[in-house]
Amino acid sequence: MANDPGGFDADIKPLFREKDRQSMLRFFDLWAYDDVSRHADAILARPRQGTMPCDGSWPPEQIDLFQRWAETGKSQ
Repeated sequence: MANDPGGFDADIKPLFREKDRQSMLRFFDLWAYDDVSRHADAILARPRQGTMPCDGSWPPEQIDLFQRWAETGKSQ
């Protein structure tokens, strides 16, 4: 559903590949709800700028999903 903010485990965590996670582990864990929730604004800024992931940008649907999740309570 277009307005469904999704949940972290089912919808948000799968947006991040193993290599995305590994490249960010020195800062925070992209597969950890608390880390992604805490850094959601900074994370969202990167795909909007086209700088994450480093090998190509997310499609608009993925950016929109992450934004809805971040703006509507960050459900787990």
